[in-house]
Amino acid sequence: MNLSTSQMSSRRSRRSRAAAIGVTVCLGATLAACGSSDSSSSASGSGGGGKVGVSLILKTLSNPYFVSMEKDAKAQAGKDNVSLTVAAGTSDGDTQTQITAIDNAISRGDKGILITTNGDAVNAALGRAKQAGLFVIALDTAPNPASTADITYATDNEQAGKLIGQYAAASLNGKPAVIAMLDLFNNQVVSVDINRDHGFLEGMGIDPGSKTENGKEAKSGKYTGGKGGTYKVVCHQPTQGAIDGGRTAMENCLSANPDINVVYAINEPAGEGAYNALKAAGKEKQAAIFAIDGSCSGLKNVTSGEFAADAVQYPGKMAALGVSSIAKLARGGSKPSVTDGKSFYDTGTALVAAKSLDGLTVQSPSQAASACWGS
Repeated sequence: MNLSTSQMSSRRSRRSRAAAIGVTVCLGATLAACGSSDSSSSASGSGGGGKVGVSLILKTLSNPYFVSMEKDAKAQAGKDNVSLTVAAGTSDGDTQTQITAIDNAISRGDKGILITTNGDAVNAALGRAKQAGLFVIALDTAPNPASTADITYATDNEQAGKLIGQYAAASLNGKPAVIAMLDLFNNQVVSVDINRDHGFLEGMGIDPGSKTENGKEAKSGKYTGGKGGTYKVVCHQPTQGAIDGGRTAMENCLSANPDINVVYAINEPAGEGAYNALKAAGKEKQAAIFAIDGSCSGLKNVTSGEFAADAVQYPGKMAALGVSSIAKLARGGSKPSVTDGKSFYDTGTALVAAKSLDGLTVQSPSQAASACWGS
């Protein structure tokens, strides 16, 4: 749903902001969501025992992955006495709505921003936020460059891709691989898109051919994962991380080569769309789908056989830790630090599949269900 903007003047005094803190503030011109934690007469940006203002700015709220972030962030905000304002783009890639939300957070006097960025166009606005004293935490995806945020809380997306790539290679048992790569975009560079795509190829034992772009690998050759074998990459198609996009992408790939037997999907919705296209073509038994996300519905798709494997993530954990970190920092605590040996704080990943394979650590869907998200 779209909500109208509550404009807040940067010239309002601290006293005016204190009086208005009980009001839910809608961020952006056309936001998918808007909300805040419980009301208080304390200033939203205050330290000490008063409420701390935090903005959670998501890609969209059409994907359960980001809905889980909102849910857990709100729960943590209640525990930490945080006034949380939630905003989201109208679609994946909508940077203008996110920019408006960032500027509103600055005007409101928030202490920090948690953001899943929709692209590099938000960088200048995040720079303004940091200059204004807000602590910026990127969630799920590091901005480009990573220093645009103060720290990133994320899954190691390259490692997640490697896990499903390793499983794909092992499951082939030396057979030729005819591969469809269902990416996020083909017209902009987003690190999660690059990292997952490249990780999958690396897990298969295929050189991605570039550190910064998708589609630069040799289109045929030998994969070295598992028992090794020959491969063809027949397509790189954008999905926008959506079911409809996944179906269209898979249809295009099947038109390029009807013999596809390995499908990499940037996320579960793209994987679901791919399965729908394969089923419509009568090829759902021919091609195995390898996805990343770890939602409860995604685990059910592993159980049913729609997905061969899923690399699970913990988005709610990212958001809850972000809220807690900003609340502690605003009240005199220390800044959060990255995981040893990495450039970000790693919230973990695991490989889930219905079938175990030698040499790989695999969780069953029932084992992973205790930490899944969504419905």
